[in-house]
Amino acid sequence: MEGDDCEFRYGDGANEAQDNDFPTVERSRFQEMLSLLGLETYQVQKLSLQDSLQISFDSMKNWAPQVPKDLPWNFLRKLQALNADARNTTMVLDVLPDARPVEKESQMEEEIIYWDPADDLAADIYSFSELPTPDTPVNPLDLLCALLLSSDSFLQQEIVLKMALCQFALPLVLPDSENHYHTFLLWAMRGMVRTWWSQPPRGVGSFREDSVVSSRVPAFAFVRMDVSSNSKSQLLNAVLSAGHRQWDCFWHRDLHLGTNAREISDGLVEISWFFPCGKEDVDVFPEPVAFLNLRGDIGSHWLQFKLLTEISSAVFILTDNISKKEYKLLYSMKESTTKYYFILSPYRGKRNTNLRFLNKLIPVLKIDHSHVLVKVSSTDSDSFVKRIRAIVGNVLRAPCRRLSVEDMAHVARKLGLRVDEDCEECQKAKDRMERITRKIKDSDAYRRDELRLQGDPWRKAAQVEKEFCQLQWAVDPPEKHRAELRRRLLELRMQQNGHDPSSGVQEFISGISSPSPSEKQYFLRWMEWGLARVAQPRLRQPPETLLTLRPKHGGPTDLGEPLWPEPLGVEHFLREMGQFYEAESCLVEAGRLPAGQRRFAHFPGLASELLLTGLPLELIDGSTLSMPVRWVTGLLKELHTRLERRSRLVVLSALGVPCTGKSTLLNTMFGLRFATGRSCGPRGAFMQLITVAEGFSQDLGCDHILVIDSGGLIGGALTSAGDRFELEASLATLLMGLSNVTVISLAETKDIPAAILHAFLRLEKTGHMPNYQFVYQNLHDVSVPGPRPRDKRQLLDPPGDLSRAAAQMEKQGDGFRALAGLAFCDPEKQHIWHIPGLWHGAPPMAAVSLAYSEAIFELKRCLLENIRNGLSNQNKNIQQLIELVRRL
Repeated sequence: MEGDDCEFRYGDGANEAQDNDFPTVERSRFQEMLSLLGLETYQVQKLSLQDSLQISFDSMKNWAPQVPKDLPWNFLRKLQALNADARNTTMVLDVLPDARPVEKESQMEEEIIYWDPADDLAADIYSFSELPTPDTPVNPLDLLCALLLSSDSFLQQEIVLKMALCQFALPLVLPDSENHYHTFLLWAMRGMVRTWWSQPPRGVGSFREDSVVSSRVPAFAFVRMDVSSNSKSQLLNAVLSAGHRQWDCFWHRDLHLGTNAREISDGLVEISWFFPCGKEDVDVFPEPVAFLNLRGDIGSHWLQFKLLTEISSAVFILTDNISKKEYKLLYSMKESTTKYYFILSPYRGKRNTNLRFLNKLIPVLKIDHSHVLVKVSSTDSDSFVKRIRAIVGNVLRAPCRRLSVEDMAHVARKLGLRVDEDCEECQKAKDRMERITRKIKDSDAYRRDELRLQGDPWRKAAQVEKEFCQLQWAVDPPEKHRAELRRRLLELRMQQNGHDPSSGVQEFISGISSPSPSEKQYFLRWMEWGLARVAQPRLRQPPETLLTLRPKHGGPTDLGEPLWPEPLGVEHFLREMGQFYEAESCLVEAGRLPAGQRRFAHFPGLASELLLTGLPLELIDGSTLSMPVRWVTGLLKELHTRLERRSRLVVLSALGVPCTGKSTLLNTMFGLRFATGRSCGPRGAFMQLITVAEGFSQDLGCDHILVIDSGGLIGGALTSAGDRFELEASLATLLMGLSNVTVISLAETKDIPAAILHAFLRLEKTGHMPNYQFVYQNLHDVSVPGPRPRDKRQLLDPPGDLSRAAAQMEKQGDGFRALAGLAFCDPEKQHIWHIPGLWHGAPPMAAVSLAYSEAIFELKRCLLENIRNGLSNQNKNIQQLIELVRRL
């Protein structure tokens, strides 16, 4: 097969010498592009995800790239912020003496594209056009390919995920002429989950959520043969776009975001999906559909074209000319069961020759005259787009090929393409994950039988420790009661310490103990996805249903009962490790176990390494709503040891009731990985570490920022909920007390949750008040523009029930007078932000709003500016944070 491919790619022996030279020239051009973009240093030691997330001087500036070496970092920065303008590669230069108007660049590109294909000299000119110079923008697809080829697997995955949120077409096959292979990006898409509604009707039963890697959907490929005066990408964008608003999923030359000819990205295959919203008058198609786009001519990229013919339900071929060479290429597809459609232009190419070859191809490709479309650029584009949609719809209604991305990767392997997921470290990690998850038939039973230290033993121990802690602050605590609590706690801890880690936990510990950092990260990602696939119960409901999941106000409340079913996750395995460490440490402190007999003392070190690699770790246990203090302080001690001199820390927390967008806000602001989405993930508070670049740490005043997401801890309980309210207020006090900066996320209401007001009152008395920012997020109405981000508004009305009740909890007497004394009740001192709606358009085909991205960047800049100017509480080192955890 490979011999046939080479024959079709290179033609007869007359051009053999030229073709043998081609890879050498391409290799040189690839290196020149890397040098131009400043990426040549990342070919051995790849650019990592942690490298791209560091806080630096540039994190505080809304700067425009001035030289090509700025472009990769500008792209990553804007992509992290989900900025729809990320693909723009135009540069702002100090001097542009020879800048050419955009119109002339477009004319030059057309002259290159429409050379007579029979002219070998013209083909050489097209293939070896000059590289971009610092005065001209780099083609965005070249930038993307160069950056992906310079990134490790985890940064590639992050880039693809963020591109999906921006509704950009995603790279599926990545060309690499330097190393003479093409890579199918299966791992890069692993973990992407999309939601949609099936038709009809729209309701709870019609809502779907699934991984794009495992969903089997029909695919339609669009390719160019020789030259075409019609743009594939513009046609695809029109087909995918509902209504009159066109979204440019696929980059095309008329966007003027970098109009240079492609240099290294020919051979790139992109993929994008259409997902229905469940409304027949809006949906273009009634079910999910994938669209594939090959960059470059199929004659030069025969392997990619062969792949597309084997994974697609239909292939649309855009061309102006069908020559003898192209006829031979297509004739070789006579055994294919794929449907083929031709899109021709009547004004270019050789009409009679085209007709002659098409007549020959009709019996070979099993097509008829309805499979040949003529697009006249001056005709109504809308009617042509409707015709394409009608063809796709007809194919969908008939039995057709439906493949998942995993299925496509299997076809790619058989054709000889490299699949990124096939590396040894990735496969070893996957095997280890499967050894754990294959034993999980029912997640509740697995937690009971395999994660034995959690559940009732941990809940009872946590309750005893809370009571014991409250006694510490009693005026005259009875010694007998204190001794009884100590006895009960030791009994529970001895019971826990009598267990050994289960086989699943031991396998997990082996996975995170791997000496290979990459294998360790692969394992954690595989565990996240494997557990998500098998864990039950899993909520699969529309977002408006999830927004109603709130605790019941009033009446008796079980403090250990979750607000929603909590899916089994990586955090449960880490909790189990934490409980083994807690039980053992408690017995050592009480003198019941010699320190030399400890078995789990190394567990905090393993967890601290995970924190340093960017994994969010649980700070407050979501099942018991308590902090395992020995585990957390042990982890922080290990972190302090590993960071050595770079241990100055700022703690930034985000509080708010569930589903107010606070996790999405943090992820967009700093590129973090806190759980978000429709299924309302873990309930506990999680922390993630961000590194400050060494060159900026002195100016910012810290070496790392520890970000805490309150998750589902603050459920919005009213004071009438009694114990539930008091618990939420205590947890809010704890998180704010640890923080230098606190972001309060509010949605659709100007009232601060009562538990957070209560925390403000407590902290006001201690004198420890973090720098605070109130963020009002527009969750639903994406069409109504809100106030500017820094507009002032009255945060609190005259005394209301929540205000009075919160003050009464502190026995302040006149509740409102106590609250009015707080700084945030002064309109002149309020730090209030109005964040526009997240989506531009209607999900699931909506992209992230540019206004949302820009407002989040402004908030980030303000937070960093406040940290740098010392407006937050005094920055602390990790040792001081440990002491603060113990006190609070």
